[in-house]
Amino acid sequence: MALRINDTIPDLTVETDQGPISLHDYVGDAWTVIFSHPKDFTPVCTTEFGAVARLKDEWDKRGVKVLGVSVDGVEDHKRWKEDIRTAGGAEATFPIVADTDLALSKAFDMLPAEAYLPDGRTPNDTATVRAVFVIGPDKQLKLSMTYPMNVGRNFAEVLRAIDGLQTAAQHTVATPANWAVGEDVVIPATVSEEDAREKFGQYQTVLPYLRMAKLPE
Repeated sequence: MALRINDTIPDLTVETDQGPISLHDYVGDAWTVIFSHPKDFTPVCTTEFGAVARLKDEWDKRGVKVLGVSVDGVEDHKRWKEDIRTAGGAEATFPIVADTDLALSKAFDMLPAEAYLPDGRTPNDTATVRAVFVIGPDKQLKLSMTYPMNVGRNFAEVLRAIDGLQTAAQHTVATPANWAVGEDVVIPATVSEEDAREKFGQYQTVLPYLRMAKLPE
């Protein structure tokens, strides 16, 4: 069954290079990014892990936990982290799931139920395991993005999206295209004019269904 926005993620117990974890326990009451990979020791994925490692202060500032996933084993993950440090210039301190049985990849609908790891496999065998999932403190899926193997992920966009998700959750607003922190937000159509004035003060009516406002202090 497909995992869709606002679905509760499965509470799998998975093996990582830092020991076994329960997904729900790992998320706890934090926002969490799960980003997955089809194989260790691959060039694009190595640059991505390095990028995520260098952003540790940004994740911490937002109260975001990070969990990597790859379908190789624990010992490969530990060796790969040495390459990630060399190439990325930062320590990957977050755990990496060793999804060798493909349980997480299948539960998150990245692979079909009948998928398996053939002998002598290449990254092409699990190419669809290149996704980003943002999980809310309520253990629900808030955002997902899937990338091909030849295009590196943009983690600045992941941070921007998390800023939008956290702002929307905290203030019950929406964010427009290309929104960044500090810019005007969208007043939901379900909010009456009276309630909008009470909450936001002055606001701009661009269209009857599109009202823009600054966040309350």
